[in-house]
Amino acid sequence: MWKLLTSMLLLVCLAGCEPGRTVPPPPSSTPASPAVIAERANVVFVLVDDLAMNLVEYMPHVRELAAQGTSFTDYTVTDSLCCPSRTSILTGKYPHNTGVFTNTGPDGGFATFQRLGNGNSTFATDLRRAGYRTAFLGKYINGYFPRSKHIAPGWSTWAAGGDAYTEFNYDLLEDGRIRHYGSKPGDYLTDVLSRKASSFISASAAAGQPFLVEVSTYAPHLPYTPAPRDAAAFKQVRAPRGPSFGKLPTGATPWLAGHTPLTVQDIQLIDHDFRERVRAVQAVDRMIGSLRDTLVTAGVAGRTVVVFTSDNGLHMGEHGLNPGKQTPFDTDINVPLVVAGPGIVPGATVTVPAENIDLRPTFDELAGVTPPAEVDGASLMPLLRGESPSWRSMALIEHHGPPTDPSDPDKQPWRNGNPPDYQAIRSTAFTYVEYGDGARDFYDNNADPGQLHNIARTLPPEKLAQLHATLRTLSGCRGQQACRAVQTNP
Repeated sequence: MWKLLTSMLLLVCLAGCEPGRTVPPPPSSTPASPAVIAERANVVFVLVDDLAMNLVEYMPHVRELAAQGTSFTDYTVTDSLCCPSRTSILTGKYPHNTGVFTNTGPDGGFATFQRLGNGNSTFATDLRRAGYRTAFLGKYINGYFPRSKHIAPGWSTWAAGGDAYTEFNYDLLEDGRIRHYGSKPGDYLTDVLSRKASSFISASAAAGQPFLVEVSTYAPHLPYTPAPRDAAAFKQVRAPRGPSFGKLPTGATPWLAGHTPLTVQDIQLIDHDFRERVRAVQAVDRMIGSLRDTLVTAGVAGRTVVVFTSDNGLHMGEHGLNPGKQTPFDTDINVPLVVAGPGIVPGATVTVPAENIDLRPTFDELAGVTPPAEVDGASLMPLLRGESPSWRSMALIEHHGPPTDPSDPDKQPWRNGNPPDYQAIRSTAFTYVEYGDGARDFYDNNADPGQLHNIARTLPPEKLAQLHATLRTLSGCRGQQACRAVQTNP
């Protein structure tokens, strides 16, 4: 698990961490000194689909990246759903400022994303204006299809797919031309994206131009299709049996309280699906190793930052739920973020709340660009350099649900977890949730890391009022300064 990966580093933190500090790696006889970052660094951004913390232990290249870079223990997505999360990543804005809350319909999906102009101002448009070569490869926004012939602003190279979750028999729009891929082993989508990314890196390095490439995989999203060479691996693996596996929280709110216990058949399917997910991320992990090798061969590794993260997490038996996402539990909203490259402290762990809205301003700083004032996030570079900046103490999560469109790849049965609309704030100390039906959650993340005891009803009225006021104000903030002014511990 992710915490196993960083356990030695976290032991340092348990002795007492200053808020906002980056936890340094354990001392050695020759302390590592990060190289000074280039003024205009290259960026390799690997965004995976539905990858939870518990898959990282099966990804040796990601673990190596973490050992050579900085990891975030409290990195949170703005919603545990593909489209709103990806929109926040591209724009650096919360869903209440993008208008994208779902995968389809009037409040989400590609049509809404386009109608509200979100594609016109992204980290890609920022870096393209700064003279970068930019490549988008893979999954873009839910509801996007190659037949639209749409190439988003800011991307000089484009190879995007639509409904390509099976990893075979799909189309990509490649710089204006639709290309079909079949069912041969060489057509496996993650491998295709890996080859395209390596080619782009090599060509950009040869041209002497700074570059950003986003490789957005469909793996390990349902149906969890592994590469053929991995289909029989990990036969003994089963889903983790953490403290919340198969257990409803005490004081569970109505959407969760009526769930029946997991059956033997449910658990067998969960174990099967977890194995398939482990198999599916093997090609992603190899891709990361391959791309890093390409950076070395091309002579640009010393001025390239590599970023690895997921659009959201996934629960698999936790809190008594069958596989799914969309909940405010950490299984769904707290995902890996690993960053490595020049100027970044190696082997370090950041323990303050970071969010996916922070990626755009981070990429902008790497390119020497000032993000637009309406961006809600903040650059992570001070944290990555090991500094102790003034920083937010909580993250905001905004969710509209449950999805009802049959075409939505994330539509899931009730027993898989389908909460109503909610807004939440998450800090390292607590998670507070307000649902559209009036119910509330409060989990003490220190005393109850498995989030098994909803103690909202035991909180003093003045504490609840303070939390409510903070959430209401934060869910209407616009721009980094306004949002940061609210993000202090209530």
